[in-house]
Amino acid sequence: MIHASVYDAETKTYRKMDAEQLRCGGPANQAGRVLWIDLENPTPEEEAFVLQEFLPIHALSFEDVTRLRREPESPPHFPKAEEFPDYLFVIVNPLTMRFMEWIRAEGDDEGCKSPVTQLSAVLTPRVLVTHHYEPLPCVVQLQNHLARHSFQMERGPDYLFHLILDSTVDQYAPALDHVDETLDDLETTVVQQHRPTLYLRILRLKREIMILRKTLVYEREVLVRLARGEFNLVDERETIYYRNVYDHLVRFTDLIESSRDLASDLLQSFQAATANRLNEVMKVLTMISTIGLVCALISGIYGMNFEHMPELKWTYGYPFALGMMLLAGAISFLFFRWKKWI
Repeated sequence: MIHASVYDAETKTYRKMDAEQLRCGGPANQAGRVLWIDLENPTPEEEAFVLQEFLPIHALSFEDVTRLRREPESPPHFPKAEEFPDYLFVIVNPLTMRFMEWIRAEGDDEGCKSPVTQLSAVLTPRVLVTHHYEPLPCVVQLQNHLARHSFQMERGPDYLFHLILDSTVDQYAPALDHVDETLDDLETTVVQQHRPTLYLRILRLKREIMILRKTLVYEREVLVRLARGEFNLVDERETIYYRNVYDHLVRFTDLIESSRDLASDLLQSFQAATANRLNEVMKVLTMISTIGLVCALISGIYGMNFEHMPELKWTYGYPFALGMMLLAGAISFLFFRWKKWI
């Protein structure tokens, strides 16, 4: 679906356009207007029209944009920024709407398979094109923001894209809070519980942390390039806003690094607790086997078939052998208690 918004700097008017109006609206970089085109789960025909006819981009860029359609089972493309002669191409990985709703509902670790998706953006001096296959909170927030403050479109596509990035980075705050709270809960139960389900839960959480960490690290590299004015299509006055987003991203990256270390420590603690519990079980079994070994020795002696064994014909031989077994077991048990092995 194509959502288009246009702001005319000469008449100070803001309006929305459909696909048909976009086809008849003139060239993409028309002077005096700023255009934002959002492609939300577009059809191949809509992608071809916007990214190959209305605003042609390089074939490699088009392949990156449509990667999730061509390879639905593959993960989203990692964040990157590439500058071409007539446009700037950026990919970021915002959190999905499903993941955000799952966090608000305080779901467990089995609630959402992939926390991030792909958002592709193409910037020209007068046009911003965003492309994604899932509803995104950052896009919805920008749409609501422009409905109230449409005049800010006059500042250009680089400013609009900064608002998207700012919202994208801010979405990580509740996600990281969720990770921290989950780690705290697991930390209090990892020593007490040794069920395999707990181990799988820690592994799933660590996988989620690794995905978020990779995304934040790659997005940090993109933001630092945008913040230091490396690209001509990002105005110098907008770099300070990108620098502010970069500062937030650095802080979140540090937090996710701490969460990754804590998740690794939890795995090691779980494995150590499991090993200790196994040692305790083996120690008890060894003591039982030792006591049983003494009893088996006595029964084995009197189970031999020698003819001259005085106790075999003794009236009290049977209770005497049982008494010896009980006495040997009691002595072994008291010895273990004296050594504080049990």
